[in-house]
Formats: sequence, C-alpha cells, structure tokens
Amino acid sequence: MHTGRIHSLETFGTVDGPGIRFVLFMQGCALQCRYCHNPDSWDTAAGKPYTVEEILAEIEPYVDYYRSSGGGVTVTGGEPTLQAPFVAKLFQACKERWGLHTALDSSGFCDIHHAAPLLAVTDLVLLDLKYMDSEGHRRLTTQPNGRILAFARHLSQLGIPMWVRRVLVPGLTDNAADLLGLGRFLSSLRKVEKVEVLPYHRMGVFKWQQLGREYTLEGYREPDAKELECAVKWIEQGRRDGAELRTAVR
Repeated sequence: MHTGRIHSLETFGTVDGPGIRFVLFMQGCALQCRYCHNPDSWDTAAGKPYTVEEILAEIEPYVDYYRSSGGGVTVTGGEPTLQAPFVAKLFQACKERWGLHTALDSSGFCDIHHAAPLLAVTDLVLLDLKYMDSEGHRRLTTQPNGRILAFARHLSQLGIPMWVRRVLVPGLTDNAADLLGLGRFLSSLRKVEKVEVLPYHRMGVFKWQQLGREYTLEGYREPDAKELECAVKWIEQGRRDGAELRTAVR
C-alpha cells in the first residue's frame, strides 16, 4: 500500500495547468524559499497520511469537470518529487481509470533517477526557475541550482512539455542579467510551451509568523505592471525560439 504525506488538496484549481484541475499539495520540501507562501509544507514529518486509493476517492466526484474542461490532476507541494513513488502510483491510476492529464509542479531540486518512474506518467511539468546564478539561488532558497538546471535539461531530453515560472520580487529576482540568462537557458530547451512571470505577493506572511519563523523579505514590495512587463522583455530578449510568454497573476 502506497502512502503519502499530504499538506492539503484543492478540487477546483485553475492556475496549475490547463483546464479545471484537482490540485494535491504534498508535504515536505528541501528548499526554503524566502517568499514561500506555504512554509508549513516544508516539514517532511508533518501533514496527513493518505493512501493512493483515498486520494482517488477525493478526485472521482469531479472527474467529469476535469475531463470536459481539458483539465486533470496536478501534484505540487512542498516538493512532490520527495514522494515520487507515491505520486507515480497516483498518476498511473488516474490515467488507467479516467485517462486524466497529469501535471507535476516542481522546483526541480531532485534526483533524476529517483524521479524517473514518475516522469514516465507525467504529461506536463510546471517548473520554477527561481534564479539562474547559483549563489543567488542559494541566498534565495538555501540551495544551489545545479540539480534544478540538470532536471530541466533532462525534461528537455525526454521531450516532456514544460511551463516555466519565475517569481518576480523587485530588488531580488528582477536582475536584468539574470533574466537574460534565464531566456538564454530556455532557448536551449525543447518543449517549453509557456513562460510565466508571477508577481511576488505577501499572502503567506502570516504562516511564517504562526510558525515563529523570521520573514526576511520585510520591506520588499509587490511588483507593478511595468516591472512585470520589463521582466518579460528581458526574458524574451534572451530567447531565440519564440515560445509563448505571458505575465500571469496568482
């Protein structure tokens, strides 16, 4: 019996992949992003245990909505690849029972071999590329980004479609050189279907306070429309393949 530790779930997601989606938030993450709005999802020992069958029972009442909208199931976190065997079994069952589209929302900070069975049943990866400079990435998340860039290249080699995301924090992740570098890196990848620049928000600050954690982005503000447009232009300038770009708000 495959059991996963679950942070929470949503039955009517509309921003984590195409169509209407069941969104499952896994517990546990190896990164500690300074702007994370779910820091309560970091602890691998927290959350509630569920079996695959229990999650399938949560999905089943809404399958017709997911199918008719061109949606499906998205597993996010936390970091879902930490529980890759559980998510692989869930995705496989969703395909076998209902033919649902499967999406993995990941930081990419994972072991490629560990994730292989999961990627074999994944239709789309929503990939956060938070910062291209490795030291800057470490300051932002506590970890360098070598494994993440390797994961992106691996997805490209496998031909798995990707939606790439960058959270824009003015004064932190809006560096022009880094955005140009992101565009250049994306131009080297296959199957990047969409790039989204997501505005930083402060909706999860209260969770940091409840957990007794210091929120180190006090004083940083949300970007305005002009800053988002500028970031998109820097990424576009770094690209060569012309994949779709849009500024998204979550």
